[in-house]
Amino acid sequence: MATVTFDKASRLYPGSTRPAVDQIDLKVEDGEFLVLVGPSGCGKSTTLRMLAGLEEVNSGRILIGDRDITDVPPKDRDIAMVFQNYALYPHMTVAENMGFALKIAGVNKEDRAKRVLQAAQLLDLEPYLGRKPKALSGGQRQRVAMGRAIVRSPQVFLMDEPLSNLDAKLRVQTRTQIASLQRRLGVTTVYVTHDQTEALTMGDRIAVLKDGILQQVGTPRDLYESPQNVFVAGFIGSPAMNLFAADLVEGGIKFGTAVAKVDKEVTSGTKAKKVTIGVRPEDLTIASSGAGLPVEVDVVEELGADGYLYGHTEVDGNRVDIVARVDGRNHPNPGEKIVVTPTPAHIHAFDIESGERLSRPVVATKA
Repeated sequence: MATVTFDKASRLYPGSTRPAVDQIDLKVEDGEFLVLVGPSGCGKSTTLRMLAGLEEVNSGRILIGDRDITDVPPKDRDIAMVFQNYALYPHMTVAENMGFALKIAGVNKEDRAKRVLQAAQLLDLEPYLGRKPKALSGGQRQRVAMGRAIVRSPQVFLMDEPLSNLDAKLRVQTRTQIASLQRRLGVTTVYVTHDQTEALTMGDRIAVLKDGILQQVGTPRDLYESPQNVFVAGFIGSPAMNLFAADLVEGGIKFGTAVAKVDKEVTSGTKAKKVTIGVRPEDLTIASSGAGLPVEVDVVEELGADGYLYGHTEVDGNRVDIVARVDGRNHPNPGEKIVVTPTPAHIHAFDIESGERLSRPVVATKA
């Protein structure tokens, strides 16, 4: 087992003026499950491939434990990678696929069979060892790819969107299996996904990237409760946080006809007359009238016990879309006009220009 350290590591592709990964500083602890997450093109897969040795590091360095592996060939890095397309040999059985890397490494037949069997038992693949990949489901193929990584007993697992080819139900099932398996094995794991639900449910910590720049690193709860900027606030959480410009007024931030009281760090942290205010859908309270932000209901998605209301309002002459969680059995209907107010302890404020976080949660009162 080992730590992984990115020390100001950058990757600039030939012909490009902007680095795909820009001076990333990140340490993955021994045995930790770290998830790299961000939108398409943010540099997360490039970061993983730099660690794997599949992409050149143009500046900075990468270490596994105390060993600088920046210029070490991929085969000598003691890592195992799981790809989204499984990359299985179609002419080989499950057992042969899982043991192939060991065969190449010169491990004898008996030891190979023993390690393959142990991995198959961990992954519930024992009944399928004699089958070929075409006779397996997508989830089973992904488990074979996992097994091929496990038998090598690497210092680090690298996983590049391994669930993206699975259907929704199987993704949920497989992600819990992967997270549980990683905790049992205790192998340092770096996992790439664009799906922030996967990130929140699987990772010990999450690293959020945008345009090749690391935005924030923390536990799922840290990122959910205390996003460092507007990008992280809008990216982490599903549905996304409601974010819109609001006026700073005497005593706090204007929220429709209500005022959200703020502490002094907000007003001292910016000279602007406006801030970006953020409230998650589950932190909005709905009423038919009263002080607050007036919203017209567009659509209500019923999800059984819960539901999500999608509506719109107007702020400074601009349309702003609003999402609120509602009771799935008892909720407003499309076309109705309602008033929403924020839960006092869960309002976020960000600098209108930089997008950086200004405050702890604030407290709302009527104007």
